[in-house]
Amino acid sequence: MLRLAAILSLGLLTACAQTPSPSSSTAAELSHNEANQRAQVHTELAAHYYTRGQHAVALSELRIALEDSPRYAPAYNMLGLVHVELREYPEAEANFRRAIDLMPNYSDVRNNFGYFLCQRGRHAEGLAQFDAALKNPLYASPDKALANAGACSVAMGDLTRAEDYLQRALARAPNHPVALQAMAELHFQRGHYLGARNALLKLAEQHDLDAAGLWLGVRIERKLGDRAAEASYGAQLRRKFPEAVQTKRLMSGDYEGTVR
Repeated sequence: MLRLAAILSLGLLTACAQTPSPSSSTAAELSHNEANQRAQVHTELAAHYYTRGQHAVALSELRIALEDSPRYAPAYNMLGLVHVELREYPEAEANFRRAIDLMPNYSDVRNNFGYFLCQRGRHAEGLAQFDAALKNPLYASPDKALANAGACSVAMGDLTRAEDYLQRALARAPNHPVALQAMAELHFQRGHYLGARNALLKLAEQHDLDAAGLWLGVRIERKLGDRAAEASYGAQLRRKFPEAVQTKRLMSGDYEGTVR
């Protein structure tokens, strides 16, 4: 499945900063809001450094954010994402949970935590987080949680549930990359190889395929008997992702592997 570093919600950093009108604010409230605003700025800077792969700088900015406002939930969400990239999984989980404790209706962190849990093989727990995110009527990006829930359901083998999530995601965002790749995998697992091809081609028109997408392309075209297309996907997989587990499957001829 597609890595979500560029898809996970980072445009969520104003979630805690609602400034009351000065006429009704006490000095303490004003001080609190100013601290939140400073924390927001440093969390946004951390998000910028995170997307550039500068994780140490991101962590430094987040420490400053939490010194300013120790209960600023978006900073904990961002900390979770950084620790995931550093493969510090206990720390990532602790920070996602802290953000949820502070803001139970914070759908973006529910989505991120759900994705984290699904990637760890904890599918049922992950789906519970996606469903919690979707219960919030103010959630600005339900297509993300729907797509991730669909991919998670495919990974756990519940294709009926996956199809429901994915159809809802694609109804909202017809070109959503996670939903398209998951739908291609779903069609493949059901033996609907033309449907799988169409979904993957639609994805490839919008985005570069990752190792999982190219591996899926190899297997789809092998089933359909298009040796030229199969070879093209395989060549791209070997060239772009020589160390990927999917490439090792290809080189060993293990075409039944469904590694994501």
